[in-house]
Amino acid sequence: MVLKSHNLSLKAIGLSGHNDTRLEQLRGWLGACLGASAFDLEPASADASFRRYFRVRVDGARSLIAMDAPPEREDCRPFVHVAALLRAAGVNAPEVIAQDLARGFLLLTDLGDTTYLAVLNEANADRLFADAIEALIKWQLASREGELPPYDEALLRRECDLFPEWYVGRHLARALSGAQREALSDAVTLVITRSLAQPAVFVHRDYMPRNLMVSDPNPGVIDFQDAVHGPITYDLASLMRDAFVSWDEARVIDWTARYWERAKRRGLPVDPDFGAFYRDFEWMGLQRHLKVLGIFARIHYRDGKGGYLEDTPRFLAYARAVAGRYQELAPLARLLDQLGQREPATTGNGK
Repeated sequence: MVLKSHNLSLKAIGLSGHNDTRLEQLRGWLGACLGASAFDLEPASADASFRRYFRVRVDGARSLIAMDAPPEREDCRPFVHVAALLRAAGVNAPEVIAQDLARGFLLLTDLGDTTYLAVLNEANADRLFADAIEALIKWQLASREGELPPYDEALLRRECDLFPEWYVGRHLARALSGAQREALSDAVTLVITRSLAQPAVFVHRDYMPRNLMVSDPNPGVIDFQDAVHGPITYDLASLMRDAFVSWDEARVIDWTARYWERAKRRGLPVDPDFGAFYRDFEWMGLQRHLKVLGIFARIHYRDGKGGYLEDTPRFLAYARAVAGRYQELAPLARLLDQLGQREPATTGNGK
């Protein structure tokens, strides 16, 4: 197992002591929501979006979570909708206690402050991942058409386009040759075609240890506002091939087989042949790997958030391993080898 954690700064959260108009608005809104109750506010977490989260200590005891999502940058409505879908499916997601969608404020139940990422080790990984797989199956079993946006070809392709634009063009400062562009385009088309041939279910879209909380019932699930209806292997690939923690291939195969066996018994439409299912899992993961390489570069250069580029070698290795295992993807494997020779040093200042 290879593990890396990301620490949060007060500046990133928004409690750095500088004038913060939205924070004062949030305090006023919370005061109205909580009535006469006294409360304290402290940083809870930050993510790659423009949302901020604060832990609200009420009367020195009860703990809640306040979300600040600037409405010109973020829309709270998907979060509220998906939270309700998850809870209806029997998954431990935050309950929305109060909301002000016009101003982008939500008050939520608190799932705790311990992520899977913070505690995962060789001794507890099997137990924690078994719980995560069970929650994922509950979520997928609740799937129905029309509740979530489709994870269609246009969206999958837009995500893959982030790779040449931000990772190759901006981070590596390279222009792909005609042959390289063709190799990438052909590979993306193959991956997307195979992904869209999979059965469609509810997809969290970022189902990874950083977004799973150690809680009772376990896990608590967060950061689900971008959920869609799409390929059945996507969330499993997110869980197994994570941004911040890596597992040896034997363990990934074992956990994937455990999911597949359980999903098949519960009536989910997984491929009856595990070999075919694992191939779908790998190819779906490849789409995500290319997307995340682009996203991490965009977060760094456009949004000025450091730390993410440090994990691009991990995703390049994921993508190269998958491309190297399948003859149809051999041109992509060669391209990734060429790009890997030019991975530049990174800094944490967002420049």
